[in-house]
Amino acid sequence: MIFIAIENRMEMENSTMVYSDVTTGMDSVLDTRHLDIISLVVYCVAFVLGPIGNGLVIYVTSCRIKKTVNSVWFLNLALADFLFTSFLLLYIINIARGYDWPFGDILCKLNSMVNVLNMFASIFLLAAISLDRCVSTWVVVWAHNKCTPGRAEVICVGIWLASLVCSLPFTIFRQIMHYGNRTMCSYSFSHDSSTYRNLVVFRFLLGFLIPFLVIIGSYIAIWIRARRLQRGTTRRSLRIIVSVVLAFFICWMPFHVLQFLDIMTNGSPGLNLVVHIGIPLSTSLAFLNSCLNPILYVFMCDEFQKKLRQSVLLVFENAFAEDHGMNFVSSTRSLSSHLSRFSRKSESLAPGEGHLHLTADQSDVKVETEV
Repeated sequence: MIFIAIENRMEMENSTMVYSDVTTGMDSVLDTRHLDIISLVVYCVAFVLGPIGNGLVIYVTSCRIKKTVNSVWFLNLALADFLFTSFLLLYIINIARGYDWPFGDILCKLNSMVNVLNMFASIFLLAAISLDRCVSTWVVVWAHNKCTPGRAEVICVGIWLASLVCSLPFTIFRQIMHYGNRTMCSYSFSHDSSTYRNLVVFRFLLGFLIPFLVIIGSYIAIWIRARRLQRGTTRRSLRIIVSVVLAFFICWMPFHVLQFLDIMTNGSPGLNLVVHIGIPLSTSLAFLNSCLNPILYVFMCDEFQKKLRQSVLLVFENAFAEDHGMNFVSSTRSLSSHLSRFSRKSESLAPGEGHLHLTADQSDVKVETEV
């Protein structure tokens, strides 16, 4: 979607008469290089943090923990973000060259497809996660028996295929175009055409509004049910998912709003100014979302300061663990702690001074000494 922002920028640069009636101080505000620098900084940060953070999530969810429904969801979410952030280098080079695309027609189409594919796959996965949590909250036994990792993988395959189909229109119409001495990767139709407007509406409905209505409905149902739940692990798991959804909403909502403003400007200098400044900034914010999720997984874990002193991989493992699994891990750690204290105490007793009685009740270990 950066290409939409680029095309808007080019049209505004080539049509300075649109702003002739605006205040004389606008030239400094409309300095596109300042916006380009901001975009470059954000893209560089996302390009560095995105593959590293999402790569760790992919490693943990695929190699370090037992496959669960949660791990399947987060693995695919990380795959989408990893793929997208890995392509950010092309965006960075393109902006640094003054929007002169040097990579040819094939990479032009592929880059556009990866961009839109990430957006659709992410929002579809978040909707699937929300529905899964809703079902798991209301029909616990049925969900435990039917919602298996294998079925989650099948759903993820369907989500990727649906996302690919939704991204095809944005890929088919993308091609190399020449603007003066610059070669740009842009749409084959004009910015004010009905085709462009239809694509904006299509992307907003399927890539934002409808999935978010599903998400909101799911969490309303979860909230109604969650008032009866008291388990901390359930609340923690829900907190992580809600934080990811809110981050996506905050990062992508300004972009979609400004895209609608863009198709409704009708030559208005005020709206053109808002779009001209807002679209590059909102695009940067949307792209930044792809490196936020791994950070949220860490910070939303319980006892963050304590766990930060442990392995980062262990923090990710705890974040993606199923609720019942977390209870088992907690009990195991409690048992290990008791056994460690028992071992130290037994070593302090000299031979022949007495003997020990060890009794265990579930995860609690009691040590009694007789002298």
